[in-house]
Amino acid sequence: MPPKLSSRKPTGIVPWPFILAEGEEGAGKSYQAIAFSASEHIGQMYVMDLAEGSADEYAGISGAKFDVIVHDGSYQSIAEQVEAVWWEARRAATAGEPPVVFVMDSGSALWRMLSNWTYERAKRSDRNRAKLAENPDATIDIGRHHWNDSIERWNRIIHMLQTMPGIAIMLARGKEISATDGNGQPLVVRGKAVKEWRVSIQKDTGFDSTVWLRMRRDKPTELIKARTLKFRVESGKPLPLPNFSYEDLIFDRLGCSAASQPRDMPELTGDRTGPWMKRIAEATDRDACVALWKELDAGPETGLSESEWKAVRLTVQARVRELAAPPTTIDDEPGSDAARLRAAAEAQQADADAEVLGEPAAAA
Repeated sequence: MPPKLSSRKPTGIVPWPFILAEGEEGAGKSYQAIAFSASEHIGQMYVMDLAEGSADEYAGISGAKFDVIVHDGSYQSIAEQVEAVWWEARRAATAGEPPVVFVMDSGSALWRMLSNWTYERAKRSDRNRAKLAENPDATIDIGRHHWNDSIERWNRIIHMLQTMPGIAIMLARGKEISATDGNGQPLVVRGKAVKEWRVSIQKDTGFDSTVWLRMRRDKPTELIKARTLKFRVESGKPLPLPNFSYEDLIFDRLGCSAASQPRDMPELTGDRTGPWMKRIAEATDRDACVALWKELDAGPETGLSESEWKAVRLTVQARVRELAAPPTTIDDEPGSDAARLRAAAEAQQADADAEVLGEPAAAA
């Protein structure tokens, strides 16, 4: 039987934006974002201060009303709080309340943390440890899998901002620097150094955002990109926004209103194991693993293909072993769901695994 066609008519409603606002130090990025909290068009604003340390001071802005997100600095705490804001924004939208606004100040600090995490993990590899033992100043080889794990963590945050049932604003640092050639040397054309603009953030963020702003100390705010039918921003020709405000941009120029909804963007996954992997990672004891194992007894009714079913089953077994012998160092900690899946796929399907779960081995 051919698959059943699934489609719907477009609504024509302008969705809430995910805004990237980057620029120079002291250009007013944080001030403008928090001043937006005084708008009568929005509901509660939540500000996540990451290594900037200025959120509390901005309470002095006239009319400002916002809450500062509390986190412990770890990726897990940060991601959990972004998710908590996402659910609060959904609650407010469902109740017909004005949109929740989330401000991350800044995305540069988050990406720097993930980059440092990548570097430190690479340093602990056997190969790099041996190199550093011979020469403490040796160049560290960072494997692609290390960067992939960091990008996976970054993308988890980005997807929540893209689908926020309200307004999401990510601030970032940007500045003009000297361009370099393939050898890292300054690029000079006709005796003049070539300049380029550099944003301190994961390179795809500008494409992932729906609106991209650039702020400088001596120029009006510029609109680099806007995903909208209301107007057009030509490539390489930023649109100046004199007397910029988020209220004017979002509600007047973009045309957002009380009817706006988050963008309809299901997370793209290579298979259907994602939700299962998340539940397995959140299992904190053997009983929770047994419950998941029993759910898998439904076989085809789980909606998983045979290969997906086997991958999830192996991951449950791996989680039981992990809980029985928790990691003692950060090197032993799985860096991502993908890493956990890879490790599970390498495990042998021994009878002992099934015995640990107290269940006979199942068949797909």
